[in-house]
Amino acid sequence: MSNLAYELDSPYEILNGKIYMMASPSLNHTRIISNIYQIFSLYLKTTLCSVFFDSVDVHFNEKDIVIPDLTIVCDKSKLKPDGIYGAPDVIVEVLSPSSAKNDKGYKKSLYEKNGVKEYWIVDPDAKSIDAYHLHDGVFELDNAYIYRTSKEREHMTKKDLDSLVSGFKTSLFEDLPIQLEEVFADLIS
Repeated sequence: MSNLAYELDSPYEILNGKIYMMASPSLNHTRIISNIYQIFSLYLKTTLCSVFFDSVDVHFNEKDIVIPDLTIVCDKSKLKPDGIYGAPDVIVEVLSPSSAKNDKGYKKSLYEKNGVKEYWIVDPDAKSIDAYHLHDGVFELDNAYIYRTSKEREHMTKKDLDSLVSGFKTSLFEDLPIQLEEVFADLIS
């Protein structure tokens, strides 16, 4: 199947043996991934972990080769010249109309089955992150984090404002705060 990559002009994923062409990401999709990459790349400089975004193949088996929006790998033996072989520690997918069904369905199950420790599904329209942590081989929703802009907060009640969460920590890097404002910074309306 690797020769197929040279025959196709666009990036693609193989899910359960079926080829899925990938669409060009929107500006906001790219901005969110860039923001998350910056957060992790600064933090991971002093660790054994590596962060990759876009265009890096993750090989689970011959029938399942994906290109997540962002991956973190702490086991260097999984890194090969043509991609990552085996489960990354963290995978982040930013939803787009063409990929949302697979990101929430087949790929979530694939990542769970293969032992990805943490999986984020980021919705750029809702400005939300569903963070799943692997417990005993099963993904459990840790939380659904929703970012509200200052304009949106102006119209919220005090009770709703008090319940807002501004950030969270990953399960793998307890001393790395993830601020929602940084993840969703500079989006185009």
